[in-house]
Amino acid sequence: MKVCPITKKGSLVGGGYSNRTRATQFNPTGMTRKYPNLQKKKIYIPELKKYIRLTLSTDAIKTINKNGAYRTLKKAGIIK
Repeated sequence: MKVCPITKKGSLVGGGYSNRTRATQFNPTGMTRKYPNLQKKKIYIPELKKYIRLTLSTDAIKTINKNGAYRTLKKAGIIK
């Protein structure tokens, strides 16, 4: 699923056209799905002495770099 396990960021529906565009386009509602910037990362956790492979948003990667992998993943409930 395309959701970050740390920040819980998922896809959103956005957009919308003017009525003139709506009359001539294939997608009459004009709504488009916007996806978060998810990256596959292999993170080393020194406290557990092992690697974990996760699909994270770029915001979550910054949080891990700032607060540390073990602390961030424990707070999110990914590791026990």
